[in-house]
This record gives sequence, structure tokens and C-alpha cells, in this order.
Amino acid sequence: MLDKKLLLGKAVADSLTENIIKDVEYLKNEGVNPTLAMLKVGNREEDSAYQRGANSRCIKCGIEPKIIELEEDCSEEEYIKQLKSLNEDSSVHGILCFRPLPKQIREEVVEDVIDPIKDIDCFSPINMAKIISNDSTGYAPCTPKAVIEILDYYNINIEGENISVLGRSLVVGRPLAMLLINRNATVRVCHSKTRDIEKISQDSDILISCMGRAKMVNEKFVKKGAVLIDVGINFDEDGNMCGDVDFDSVIEKVDKITPVPRGVGSVTTSVLAKHLVKACKKLNNL
Repeated sequence: MLDKKLLLGKAVADSLTENIIKDVEYLKNEGVNPTLAMLKVGNREEDSAYQRGANSRCIKCGIEPKIIELEEDCSEEEYIKQLKSLNEDSSVHGILCFRPLPKQIREEVVEDVIDPIKDIDCFSPINMAKIISNDSTGYAPCTPKAVIEILDYYNINIEGENISVLGRSLVVGRPLAMLLINRNATVRVCHSKTRDIEKISQDSDILISCMGRAKMVNEKFVKKGAVLIDVGINFDEDGNMCGDVDFDSVIEKVDKITPVPRGVGSVTTSVLAKHLVKACKKLNNL
């Protein structure tokens, strides 16, 4: 019974990877070697974990990963110089900037430097604007796009559904809301200042949490038969990874749910690889 409720990310990631491998083979037959550059500052564990996952996915797909690591105390000038070098490097087809950046490097400056065509995780405001205008030539952030990929893979209807997104960050919540609106969903974005957040959530056909608050979403947030997508990556008091959702308290009420781990996070690197292929084709007019 439990297995039928779980929206596991592996099946989605494997399906995406199968198509990416075919695209990469096509590109290589055209004389193009798809390459992803990952620009990292310091050694934050979250960055290193994502780097390992992205590196593994790239190798599996036949994409060449290139890691550029700068010291934690590197200057903004040094960072921008490296970023411009990647923009100009014709052998690099996509750039992933690990964020958040350290305080001496202003993201509002860097976001205007990255080449929008190589910006495969939506750092540039140009790509963010393309999400808002439903322009498919841009790139959504990989995590929100992973949510859409999961819903599509499991044939969960989006059009016309009442969907609540808990969280309003520029990395997940806001772009995810726009992606859902672009698919004709009725979307409410809730946050820490939202009144009656439990009541609003209870009226949702699909509830998506990206608040970053461990086990905040319990049975009081969920209506019976809802689909629940947990984007949160947190750690409980025992150091175990958990999501925003108190899984045990909601499992009897939901129709479908993504677990943490083995849910949204496992799809994100596949979306990154998919975006890299898209950028590679665009840069080579293929």
C-alpha cells in the first residue's frame, strides 16, 4: 500500500537520463563534446554533495564535468574574472554557479555577468524573466523543474488544479509558482507571514513545500486524497535527513507523496544535464 503512494525520483531520473544519453550521442557524432563547468567557492558540504551528484550524473550521461574551485576568501573581482573566462570558453556549454555566494561576492552583480545561454540553473534575471513570460528558450532553476518532471512522469494533472506552494524563495518557490501558472494551475504562494496557512493548505489538490523547516507540514495541512511534494532538505535532531513534511503524520491522508530522501533531489541533477544538452544544441545551432 505504501509503495503505491510514493513518487520516487529514481524512475523519473532514469527516464530523463535515457533521453539525455541519446542526445549526447547525437552531439558527439556532430563533433561536439558537451561540457558542464561548475564554479564553486569554498567547501560548503551542501555544495560538495550537489557537486558529487552532478558529477556522477554527467559521467553517466556522457557529459564532461569541469570543476573550478576558488578559495572561500576569493574576491568578487577574481570570481567575475573566472566567470567571464567560462562565458568566453567555447568548449564550455553550461555553467553552474553554486549558491549562496560568500558575502564579499554580490549575487546581484554576478547575475548580470553570467551568459544567459550558458546559465542552465537560472541565475541570470533574463532567464527568470523568460519563466514569467512563458518563454521556453530560457532555463528554469533545476529544482522547480524537477518538481514539474515528477508530476508529469506520474501523470498527475496540473491544469485547473488548486495548488499551494509553501515558500517564496527565488531559487524554488517563486519560479515554481510561475511554472505551474504557465501550465494553467491555480496557485497560491504561502510563506512565514501567511495567515491561516494550514487552512489554505487544506484546500489544495497539490501541496508543495519548499520552506526549509523540518517536519513543519503535518496532517493539519493536508486534505484527504491530496498530492504532496516535499522539496525540503533538512536534518532532524538526530542528524537524519528529512523533509519539510512530517511523513508519518500525513501518509494515511495523502494519495501520493515524494519521500525525502529519494524524491525531488534525485531528479534535480538529471534536469541539470537536460538543460546542459539544450544549451549545447543552442550554442552549436543544432
